[in-house]
Amino acid sequence: MRKAALHNLGCKVNAYETEAMQQMLEDAGYEIVPFKEGADVYVINTCSVTNVADKKSRQMLHRAKKLNPSAVVVAAGCYVQAAGEELLKDEAVDIVVGNNRKQDLIAILDQYFEEHQGAENIIDIGKTGEYEPLHIRKISDHTRAFIKVQDGCNQFCSYCIIPYTRGRVRSRQMEDVVREVEELSAAGYKEIVLTGIHLSSYGVDFKEEKTGLLDLIVRLDQIQGVERIRLGSLEPRIITEEFAGTLAGLKSFCPHFHLSLQSGCDETLKRMNRHYTTEDYASRCEILRKYFENPAITTDVIVGFPQETEAEFETTREYLRRIHFYEMHIFKYSRREGTRAAVMEGQVPEQEKNRRSDILLDLETELSKAYRRSFLGKEEEVLLEERVSVDGCDYMIGHTKQYVKAVVPYREGLKNVTVRGKLEKMVTDEILFLSEE
Repeated sequence: MRKAALHNLGCKVNAYETEAMQQMLEDAGYEIVPFKEGADVYVINTCSVTNVADKKSRQMLHRAKKLNPSAVVVAAGCYVQAAGEELLKDEAVDIVVGNNRKQDLIAILDQYFEEHQGAENIIDIGKTGEYEPLHIRKISDHTRAFIKVQDGCNQFCSYCIIPYTRGRVRSRQMEDVVREVEELSAAGYKEIVLTGIHLSSYGVDFKEEKTGLLDLIVRLDQIQGVERIRLGSLEPRIITEEFAGTLAGLKSFCPHFHLSLQSGCDETLKRMNRHYTTEDYASRCEILRKYFENPAITTDVIVGFPQETEAEFETTREYLRRIHFYEMHIFKYSRREGTRAAVMEGQVPEQEKNRRSDILLDLETELSKAYRRSFLGKEEEVLLEERVSVDGCDYMIGHTKQYVKAVVPYREGLKNVTVRGKLEKMVTDEILFLSEE
């Protein structure tokens, strides 16, 4: 029996695909082992979102070959799409598998072991309309399952390489998603998270059926055993009265919205080729707060984008405070070769990016703490996930539907159990204590 080890880099979509490849290997008779010495096959699902991600992908490929020089090292995913020719010349890499070819991993390995020769398994990702049919039956986290329902992106933001490594929008058929969620629910998963490269575009490529993301969520809400449905990152323009109003009427939907922002300044958004204004974005947040009581709204912000002036940065900072996000992921702009932003004039010095990042990180801490404290005295449901120790006390920790961490005193048999009660006090700045009913 051959032994295989896998390592994932990058986003939740990559994580889903890595889980799917692992189950394909298991079904083909491979023994899955930890990523250390002793594997016969190493599969690295790479990322290429930044130059740093490229570097990490290369490092992991070389690390795998050092762990076992006689092993077969497989480079898969986005970095392969971006740098396929370069990887074909890399002595640490035996097989390259591009996006939309991961489904063929076992056949590719069989061919390699038969012929002892690598092959180029990369398609022109920009010209395919096929959604790659990957499936999972289980994942490592037994309370929450991430489900990939969409691939590709048509947005072409000026800083982003993803449309070139993932191709155009391709959506998974609704009934295929339903079957997978039914299987996972039957296996005991109570919470599902819908993910995609550009999740808001789900269904736009369907030729005949007029099915969008909202239709998919409504259908999944009907599946027995599904207690919670969460969404991955959304474009703000998907938030309409109909969208929010329909979701508010579903029993399992979690009011936790990650609305991609990137900048709170209209001039910067134009240079980024984002397709909304700050006022448009703010109006979508108002819609969410109309239909949901205290919804969790989180976002991404890039600081130090080319030509961002001090005045533009201050505009962004004040805007973030005005919207009052629950959590903000702050990224320092990182040049990505092959994008328009990489060759723009007015690149911001690293030292200044660091300063601006620190300011927004402090703001994030302040706003996040205030949002969590707003739940004190409120009745909430918490899906418990694992045992933790805080200041010498043992608890079971989980999340509310708004993705706020909460704990109850530890006792056996609480994993994957939903409890209800009042959030009475802060255990730490990030964790609340739930007094059970």
